[in-house]
Amino acid sequence: MESKHMSAFALYQTVQLDLPPPVKKPFQRVQVEVKKKKKKVNGSAAANVNQTRAKRKKIRNKLVKAANKESKKAGSDITQQQEEKSVTGESLDALLTELTRVNNSRERASKLFQWLIKPVPAKYFFRETWEKKPVYVQRKNPDYYRGLFSTAEFDRILREENVQYGVNLDITSYVNGKRETHNPPGRALPFTVWDFYESGCSVRLLNPQAFSSTVWNVLSILQEQFGSMAGANVYLTPPGTQGFAPHYDDIEAFVVQLEGKKHWRVYNPRSKDEVLPVLSSPNFDQAEIGKPILDVVLEAGDLLFFPRGFIHQGNCLPDAHSLHITISSYQKNSWGDLLHKVIPAALEVAMEEDVAFRRGLPLDYLTYMGVQNSEKEDPRRVEFLARIEKLMKRLPNYAPVDAAVDQKAREFFHDCLPPVLTPDELATSVQGALTRWEDGNAKDVGVNITTQTCIKLLRAGCARLCSDGDAVHLCYTTDNSRVYHKEELKSFEIQTEVYLFCVSGLMLYIVLWTSALLFLKYFFQHTDAVEFLIHSYPNFVTVGTLPCDSVQDKIALAELLFEKGIIHTSEPLQAPPTVQSH
Repeated sequence: MESKHMSAFALYQTVQLDLPPPVKKPFQRVQVEVKKKKKKVNGSAAANVNQTRAKRKKIRNKLVKAANKESKKAGSDITQQQEEKSVTGESLDALLTELTRVNNSRERASKLFQWLIKPVPAKYFFRETWEKKPVYVQRKNPDYYRGLFSTAEFDRILREENVQYGVNLDITSYVNGKRETHNPPGRALPFTVWDFYESGCSVRLLNPQAFSSTVWNVLSILQEQFGSMAGANVYLTPPGTQGFAPHYDDIEAFVVQLEGKKHWRVYNPRSKDEVLPVLSSPNFDQAEIGKPILDVVLEAGDLLFFPRGFIHQGNCLPDAHSLHITISSYQKNSWGDLLHKVIPAALEVAMEEDVAFRRGLPLDYLTYMGVQNSEKEDPRRVEFLARIEKLMKRLPNYAPVDAAVDQKAREFFHDCLPPVLTPDELATSVQGALTRWEDGNAKDVGVNITTQTCIKLLRAGCARLCSDGDAVHLCYTTDNSRVYHKEELKSFEIQTEVYLFCVSGLMLYIVLWTSALLFLKYFFQHTDAVEFLIHSYPNFVTVGTLPCDSVQDKIALAELLFEKGIIHTSEPLQAPPTVQSH
């Protein structure tokens, strides 16, 4: 019988994942195994190689036998999927180069995300799949994700960067149902890392964006697609081994297979309580998770997506290693997370503005309310609960939703990666300014911004006005670190009194009065102008069109935003003319 070829998208649509969840097993909370090994693994692996060779060989033999069984099973399960035609696409390097010519950063994010999940249409994905079910995209194109990350890049990072065990890198194993972490203290050098790998341990790089400029670039673009932090981990697994126990995560996960192949099994949430969970799970025993709803082998160029709450495990088959990167987002980004901020604030406002919330409780309420009285049939309980319900219904009238959203936005901006500048952005922003030290002098100091200078935000999502109730701050991401939360949130108050003065044509901003210089008192109340810039994106606007009170205010605001790296200009700026002294 002739085999019927299916496109990747057709195959994607045929995956049936609406199976009923497996019968819930009694939940046993298992402590995550993060122990030190006994003397054989405790401390430096290099110092104990001779003591562990026999044990490693025995473990590897067991793993290979188990993997052979998995290989046979997986091979029979995906026969139909292997008939799919290959999916081609432009290389990542070519795509990133093309994206530098896209004027709108939101459009860049959309195009990059569509490339990530191709051939699945993004609208279809978010409507039918996002937060709902796992998806496997087979491409039969091992070069599809080439350039994103590699084992060669991994080795370079270990040699050239200060990678620390437990901070940037984990050594893990999962043997005979037992998950262990084997991190010695100190720096992770190739000598020990590759010895662990050869002994059958998996290697997890926790924040590759801190070391890989390509991963940094990809994540910094995708975070605008998700409106939430985009993170990543890299996993390198030896042939015939498994590094992690079955578990579920609290993020939406895109497993991108870069090298080799890996056998994955994905399972439905065990109950409604575990659908879109708030926290990641402990490690599960195989008996706790039921039968998989998706059982596939990812090869280089393939993609596997699963929402938070879907249990998963991956093991290497005996004939190849596996390198994959998991791109993640949407951690703590639910309606409930927002309401965590809305409800306490609403109650605080209600207490201030509505006397009904300030009236005292009944004198005898402790005699009929509380757990010890919960079974009583007492009319006072009915009246008490009705009063609570009435107050709860009034609470939304006092909910400062916009202020709560601003709090979420501040957290997101703190999480964000800084943007990777395109060549054009570099040439027209503060980072590419011509100021330099030359021939014993500072040259081309400052910039010459006029009312005719055209400016726009560096990125659609690089700056945002946020209110904390007392003041308005401008939060921005352009000075963030590639290392998660290494720096404090970058922001400055927009409605603050400052002082402006001129010295040799330079604009300086200070908060102290000095009688030796001429000061112009200046109130930096430019929320309208900043809003105008934000809403004008992606179009350039002239400084003269900023809705400020005076020309001086317009230029001063533009100079400050340029200095912070928040805006760039349509053309490279020149330094102001040098004033000759006589």
